[in-house]
Amino acid sequence: MKITELIEKKPWTAWILFIGTIVIVFLVGWLGASIMERRNEAMMQYQIVKPIADWEPRNEVWGENYPREYETYKSTKDTTYLSKYGGNKKRDLLEEDPLNVVLWAGYAFSRDYNQARGHYYAINDIRNTLRTAVPQPATCWSCKSPDVPRLMNIMGPAKFYKGSWDSLGHEIVNNIGCQDCHDPKTMNLRITRPALAEAWQRQGKDINNATRQEMRSLVCAQCHVEYYFKGKVEKYLTFPWDKGFSADAMEAYYDSVGHVDFVHKLSKAPILKAQHPDYELYRTGIHAERGVACADCHMPYKNEGGVKFTNHKIASPLENISGSCQICHRESEQTLTKNVSDRQDKITELKQLAEKSIVAAHIEAAAAYKAGADSAELVPALKLIRHAQWRWDWVSAANAVGFHSPLEGARVLGTSIQKAEEARRFITQVLIKHNASPVVAFPDLSTKAKAQAYIGLDMKKLSDEKTEWRKKILPVWNAKAKERQGDVKY
Repeated sequence: MKITELIEKKPWTAWILFIGTIVIVFLVGWLGASIMERRNEAMMQYQIVKPIADWEPRNEVWGENYPREYETYKSTKDTTYLSKYGGNKKRDLLEEDPLNVVLWAGYAFSRDYNQARGHYYAINDIRNTLRTAVPQPATCWSCKSPDVPRLMNIMGPAKFYKGSWDSLGHEIVNNIGCQDCHDPKTMNLRITRPALAEAWQRQGKDINNATRQEMRSLVCAQCHVEYYFKGKVEKYLTFPWDKGFSADAMEAYYDSVGHVDFVHKLSKAPILKAQHPDYELYRTGIHAERGVACADCHMPYKNEGGVKFTNHKIASPLENISGSCQICHRESEQTLTKNVSDRQDKITELKQLAEKSIVAAHIEAAAAYKAGADSAELVPALKLIRHAQWRWDWVSAANAVGFHSPLEGARVLGTSIQKAEEARRFITQVLIKHNASPVVAFPDLSTKAKAQAYIGLDMKKLSDEKTEWRKKILPVWNAKAKERQGDVKY
């Protein structure tokens, strides 16, 4: 039957066809408009609304052009997340593990060591820590603010490093953010800290040839690495990668250049203090082997409307398992969390065994001095202690409690324990030689306060001095910063 005949016999079918046609046309039009709108959103998301200067450190200025990224970045102010071993909530790591106090006897870390609360608080936390009550070079500001590349562009890196921490405090006011990692003209990822590019150059590589996926880790590696301040006067920020990225290779590098971070108060061992070799440990793990970048897990992509963008709430993947881990892994959140904790539990067990052995070695070396030994007799033991503590710290100081590479973390901690026990055996022989008991009593180090008292720290005095510093210096810095922010042209 023809349509015309059907309509003549059943006139209501014409209304059905008419209404159906209108609905179809509307849906096709709506779909087309939606596609165009989403395309426009995608095209507009990286169009500059307001030009950004080359070394603009103020994140809110960048936020005028990139509101989605800026809104997620601002959420780093939230410090409520706490996992079993990490998160962004403030926690006193010396209180949780008092043996660290003795491991760092003679160094400022024995005074104060808290879990980092995140990029947003980097400036406040370094200002307030008791560690900066000790005179520090300006190099210590290097990873704390986008004001650093701005100053390096004006002063030059070498002159910046040579300055004192106090002298530049009023200049460092903007929180870690956009300009640390991005080119303001193109939004491409770029390296703004010369130490990383210089480390690559010494290995015969040009960091400008890095792929975009490599850059999604390298911008993190500007700061989340092991480094030291080269030169007594220069204090030039340097990455010890010339012999390789492993704990063993960096240990060999430090030994070859004779670098010492501090001399231990008890054992007199020349100690290396690891910073936070996250990138180096990550490089030995399965995620790096599979081509997964830091940003894939810590800054996963997010969709809003028709726009896909990077979530700039830089955080533990465990806080956003569905957006990070489950992009690749199909297990439940409960299972994935357990997988992480199981590996971290095992690393923690080894880490604590290493701590006990190294602390015992320090205490036994002090007993040997008391028995009449001199440092020349203990040289082999002191070198073993140096290497044992470095390897423990290489894993301990890195974020994620070894999860970035559990196998390598376990290997390094195993060699740490072995070297510490070798040192203890040697010290025992020295004690016997001087007619002293080879069994040295272990003090009560069950709390931070007891451990700090044992190594001779007057914490009330140190806290009072820091309080006075804050009252005296911070108002001056804030006044100068306010004045500068109104006049400076970035």
